Amino acid sequence: MGKLYSFVLMGCGEISRRHAEQIKKHGIIRAVCDTNRQKADEAAALYQSKAYYHIEDMLQSEDGIDVSVVCTPNGLHAMHTIASLEHGMHVLCEKPMAIRVKDARDMLQTANANNRKLFVVKQNRYNPPVAELKKIIRENRLGTISSFQVNCFWNRPKSYYLNSWRGTKALDGGILFTQFSHFIDLLYWLLGDVKNIRAIGRNYQHGDCIEFEDTGVVQMEMQNGAIGSLHFTINSYQSNMEGSITLFGEKGTIKIGGQYLNTLEYQRIKDYPVQPIPQSKGANEYGFYSGSMSNHDKVYENLLKSLDGKAHDAVMAEDGIKTVEIIEQIYAGMRTNII
Repeated sequence: MGKLYSFVLMGCGEISRRHAEQIKKHGIIRAVCDTNRQKADEAAALYQSKAYYHIEDMLQSEDGIDVSVVCTPNGLHAMHTIASLEHGMHVLCEKPMAIRVKDARDMLQTANANNRKLFVVKQNRYNPPVAELKKIIRENRLGTISSFQVNCFWNRPKSYYLNSWRGTKALDGGILFTQFSHFIDLLYWLLGDVKNIRAIGRNYQHGDCIEFEDTGVVQMEMQNGAIGSLHFTINSYQSNMEGSITLFGEKGTIKIGGQYLNTLEYQRIKDYPVQPIPQSKGANEYGFYSGSMSNHDKVYENLLKSLDGKAHDAVMAEDGIKTVEIIEQIYAGMRTNII
């Protein structure tokens, strides 16, 4: 058995529970922190750890922590990550890494300056159909990829945004950051960087509760020459409908879909029959809405491999920055009806 690592949880919201489940398998939760005292106290009692209500107090009081897990609102990720790194901890940051490219780069610079590792949660890379698609591309089974289609059709009711940081430009940033950054990450991971972007956004059903679009359409030209589009919305009626990526290559066509990129919907590839794919896990459930696939076990397995100096597939800060860069480019050029 390897080293028993110590962790702190920054933020005690819904997603922190997924992290706590995995930390308890591999290490110790020494402390939790949340400005909501009730949430912090409940988490501390549940995980037999110490509760803090201000991050500065926790950093001043806790020494020798190996990893800080940042699960605070999007707009605070940079501040909390940098503070943790400067205190000598490695950091696992929930998606999105940040909502500004400058902040993301400052996070990486701080990690390097303090000789610490900065990991970003991108658990959808571990979905079995996604892993198979990556293998197909790596082996050049599709040949030259000419075009693609990404669909993100989810539901977020107004109740999701009530009395919350969600929906604000300052702490949320936009639905491409909070709901669909995984899809941007996968697009970059599978096809490389973006060359040209044209985008349009509208707020049709959430005008009284969010400060940005609830629907968008993006045209993209990739550096490798492929062209395609991203259609995203949180207006799917009553429930999440689809999360899919379709690729068209000279030697094949493939679509992975379902609600969360969890099924192989279509495959026809020259001299490459459909391969057996393990069953995908369920989505993250948060009561009245569902999130992405729950692969946090893979996130922690690879984080620990990295800390132990072993070969790993952990997603590091550099890839996290690329996701933020692409989303920032989309929003910078997006024509909207939002003032």
